[in-house]
Order: sequence, then C-alpha cells, then structure tokens
Amino acid sequence: MGFIIYLVVGGLIGWLASIIMKTDAQQGILLNIVVGIVGAFLAGLVVSGGSIGDGITIRSILVSLVGAVVLLGIVNMIRRGRVR
Repeated sequence: MGFIIYLVVGGLIGWLASIIMKTDAQQGILLNIVVGIVGAFLAGLVVSGGSIGDGITIRSILVSLVGAVVLLGIVNMIRRGRVR
C-alpha cells in the first residue's frame, strides 16, 4: 500500500512541477509521474545524504517538488534546447 501512496504523491508532485514550469499541457500524466518520482528520489538522496525511508513529511514533499522542478527543467533543456 505504501508503494501506491508514493506513486500518487509522486504524480501530484510531478503535476505541480509541470504547472510551475508551464509544461502541463505538453506532457501526459505518465511523464508527470516519472518526473515526480525520479526528481523526488534524486532530491531525497542529495538532501538526506543517501538514506531512504524518512516517510512523507512536509519537508520531504518540498524537497521532492524542488527536485522534480529541477529535473523537469533538465528534461526541457534536452528536449527543446532551452528552459522556460
């Protein structure tokens, strides 16, 4: 059940990141989920020093959102050659 919750939260974070980066209409929900989960995972590893498993807190959601926004900017730069 915890895995499904992480998928839903990752999807929401990816969706919020796509709204922040103004790419919401250009990508589907699958890319939102992938960017949210991968960005959250990478940001969590960087901030927590490599440990995984603190649970879902406000701090982890904010860190995940920042990670998803950064990852989405990188994806946009690769796909278009520029960041919005």
